[in-house]
Amino acid sequence: MSDDLTVPIEVPLVGDGRLKNWAKIVRNVDTGLNGGWAFDGEFVATGGIQDLPAPSVLLVYGEKGSRGNPQAEARVYSVNTDATITLHATATGRAWARTLRDPVADLVAREQPIIAGSKPWDAALMGYAADALEEELRRRQGPG
Repeated sequence: MSDDLTVPIEVPLVGDGRLKNWAKIVRNVDTGLNGGWAFDGEFVATGGIQDLPAPSVLLVYGEKGSRGNPQAEARVYSVNTDATITLHATATGRAWARTLRDPVADLVAREQPIIAGSKPWDAALMGYAADALEEELRRRQGPG
């Protein structure tokens, strides 16, 4: 996810504005946690236009019903560079966070740029020709 490009997005208000609601730009997912604490990132206001990083993953949570018996709903969107959002998943009920944890983790991983040298060795490298790997190594080492 890049902080270089921000786009104006109408952040949806999910549920009843009188009950709990929030939105977050998700930067990382802790797959060891099952609750809402699994989603790391910055909170943003709901129900209005916000300048959000693009591309990024937006998690929006809200409750409807009564204060004594609120019904949770959460939605996962991707923020696109053309100032639109795309709905990817929705979950309701008490298990909303665990239901969305893996789809959000997949989206966050997809939005992360690949940085040279950041991934460990992988068997997929066996499919590349030796001269292609040597050329990439020379490119990374630079001139000289």
